[in-house]
Amino acid sequence: MTEDGGAGFTGRADTSTMHDGPLVIDLVTRARTGDKRSWDALVERYAPLIWSICRRYRLGRADAEDVGQSVWLRLADQLDKIRDPAALPGWLVTTTRRECGRVMRAARGPHAAVCALDAEDLPAEQEGIAEQELLRAERNTALREAFTHLPPDGQRLIALLIADPPLPYTEVSARLGMPVGSIGPNRSRCLAKMRRYPAIAALINSEEE
Repeated sequence: MTEDGGAGFTGRADTSTMHDGPLVIDLVTRARTGDKRSWDALVERYAPLIWSICRRYRLGRADAEDVGQSVWLRLADQLDKIRDPAALPGWLVTTTRRECGRVMRAARGPHAAVCALDAEDLPAEQEGIAEQELLRAERNTALREAFTHLPPDGQRLIALLIADPPLPYTEVSARLGMPVGSIGPNRSRCLAKMRRYPAIAALINSEEE
């Protein structure tokens, strides 16, 4: 798909520098044969990216959901016409921005239209922002996946340790029935386990290259 919605996926974001190539090619290839699990995996992987763009446009939840639905419907309609599946993330970024602009223009009139156009008229800046958004969404998705693979006790511990505002170790200890002196070592084991999770390990390795 091109930026105007045609097949080919040649959006401005340079996906050659992003880390989803082999995975997204496999998922797109399977999804267009009707594999529901692959389609669901695409949605799960890139929904945070779409949501982050909607937040940058300061859309409310209802408008953001409308944008997400429109983007996925357009993708479903064009799935069989994809020539370069690896470019899907860039296409999602471009399409989401355009849908956000559409929603803003419809809801807020001429002033919003000017703001939306201003947001779309910075190709060089957008390319960097698009990559940052994708990488942030990719990291968040990988972290959530790694977190769900921790044992229940580990999930509870990490959830309490990242609470906002932070909880003192004495409160964490009381809630979990865990000695204060055991919190640090258990935390280290959980984080080490998360770092070994394949999606996290792949991101760490790609950043070290």
